[in-house]
Amino acid sequence: TKKSKLITKRLIDLLLLLFSAPIILPVCVLLAILVKLTSRGPILYGHKRVGKNGKIIKCWKFRSMYKNSQEMLEKILKEDPAMREEWERDRKFVNDPRVTKFGKILRKTSLDELPQLFNILKGDLSIVGPRPVIEAETKIYGKYKDMLLSVKPGLTGFWAANGRSDTSYKRRRAMEIYYVKKRSLFFDIKIILKT
Repeated sequence: TKKSKLITKRLIDLLLLLFSAPIILPVCVLLAILVKLTSRGPILYGHKRVGKNGKIIKCWKFRSMYKNSQEMLEKILKEDPAMREEWERDRKFVNDPRVTKFGKILRKTSLDELPQLFNILKGDLSIVGPRPVIEAETKIYGKYKDMLLSVKPGLTGFWAANGRSDTSYKRRRAMEIYYVKKRSLFFDIKIILKT
């Protein structure tokens, strides 16, 4: 049944967290120290995302951008038409000037996302699911918005494990919806192994 599948998925999330904790917790402590030593500002960054059934959740990451990144973004969008076009198309920059030197390493290795394990523990995220989106991005999903928000977002997912930064947003949308339609325990295991 649907309920038993959800319970099984939650149990797998918690078991994976439990088994990985002895390795991940010391890594998190080390990364927290390095974030603090390499740039001014808080260690963690909480970003508002849309979770299951449209619930607003705060996804935690190690801060990889400069403290004044929002002001930097506004300046870039105002003064650089090419970068503004890139932002409007992809919601990101290939070479983002707002990212710190250590932040680049964190992002390249996806280690900036380790604090999201606390989101999984809390129950806002699952290990596998569509990547959590911001409110503005839900509009891009059009008629598929409700389908996307019918499941818990994930730390990793079909799109995240297959191309991620190298795909267009249109392709991302298609891959995320494909996952929601085809999700199963076996599919989740495949995605975890691919990640």
